[in-house]
Amino acid sequence: MSVLLETSAGDITIDLFVDEAPKACQNFLKLCQIKYYNFSPVYQVQSDFSFQTGDPIGPDSKDSDGGSSIWGLPDPTTRKATRPATSSFEPEFIPKRKHVERGTVSFATTQSKHDPDQRLAASQFIITLGDNVDQLDGKAAIFGVVVEGFDALEKINTSFVDRDGRPLKDIRILHTVVLDDPSGDIPGIEEPLKSPVPSKAQLATVRIAYDEELEENTDPEALEKLRREREARAQALTLELIGDLPSADVTPPEQVLFVCKLNPVTQDEDLNLIFSRFGKILSCEVIRDRKSGDSLQYAFIEFASKEDCERAYFKMQGVLIDDHRIHVDFSQSVSRLADSWRDTTKSKTARKRGGFGGIDTLEKKRQYRDSDRGGYEDSRYGYVFDDRDETSSKDRDRDRDYKRNDDRERDRRRYRSRSRSPRRERRHYDHDRARDDKDRYSDRHRPDKREYRSDDRYRRHR
Repeated sequence: MSVLLETSAGDITIDLFVDEAPKACQNFLKLCQIKYYNFSPVYQVQSDFSFQTGDPIGPDSKDSDGGSSIWGLPDPTTRKATRPATSSFEPEFIPKRKHVERGTVSFATTQSKHDPDQRLAASQFIITLGDNVDQLDGKAAIFGVVVEGFDALEKINTSFVDRDGRPLKDIRILHTVVLDDPSGDIPGIEEPLKSPVPSKAQLATVRIAYDEELEENTDPEALEKLRREREARAQALTLELIGDLPSADVTPPEQVLFVCKLNPVTQDEDLNLIFSRFGKILSCEVIRDRKSGDSLQYAFIEFASKEDCERAYFKMQGVLIDDHRIHVDFSQSVSRLADSWRDTTKSKTARKRGGFGGIDTLEKKRQYRDSDRGGYEDSRYGYVFDDRDETSSKDRDRDRDYKRNDDRERDRRRYRSRSRSPRRERRHYDHDRARDDKDRYSDRHRPDKREYRSDDRYRRHR
């Protein structure tokens, strides 16, 4: 037993489990037969999970009653139940049927007010958009499965939705066709001769009609503007990531004026004098080549207030300065802001990691000996170390001299205490004298040093 749903996303064919869920299948077949679902919206889409429909008006409308079963005898025109007491029914839950396949069709149920263990259904049904949706097991009553129209399910799955899951562009059931109906007739139910037209309540829920063609912006100028904006945004984000800008949304200051087409001979003082009549100027700088120092014929002028900058913009456009007609505009540069932010960031980073520029007490420890003592009396340079460092270095030098003298005295005593032959004593004496001579010659830088070395070599081989 099958039913064909013609939707705005495509046709969907559903096979029903009539033998396993006869009551639920009969409800669905008869509602499709009286065209109850015509123009019903798909009002909740959860990607790769499920979508829900079956309320002919939609739950967002104040005129909606949530839908009615076939036993509530709904009116095909108004979509209202004539017997509200029987607008819901208790569907069958098939133990062996689970929501494991994509396209499983089941009725949405709620707990009964009188019995918490009893679940009731009306007309709203769910179709799964993914496999193994076990969260619906025991809460939604399965009565069929989709056998054709998975491309329509994919379109619904990938549709744009709002935060509540409702598609931004309407997806609706346009028509229902019962392909085979073995169930008997229900008293009071008659099949309409033609499909009913959408009611006023249904039309009031339309956002963007399913058949509405959205006009694309094909204006070349607008597309070029959009492309430039996106490119600028991407570049700003890149500069923020590499640390050249404090933020991608940083904006240039409003009181800085950009002046170009200047004469190369125009100086900073000239511009400052000309533009100072509009208000107080904080800075005026003609940009020059870094190597040659030649003017690049443009400048930046920073005013103290935004109003002074605007007044200069309107008055100085096209004015002749040094036989050149200048062009004036508001500055779009954020280089000063970026430089200030970068310097602050680097100083904070250096302060955290220490080192040059990162120690608060560096200025306190800096002292020059010539200012305190009237000249460099000491042989060492004393720029930044304090008295403690100076004292400790003197102590180290004194200890090193004492140790050197002690070692020499110990060696002399050791040689004196030994009994040596005259020849050994003479050789020892010669060695001491040669060492003293070498020290003396080295200190005086004698030109016959090479000759002394030859004599020493001769003396050692004697």
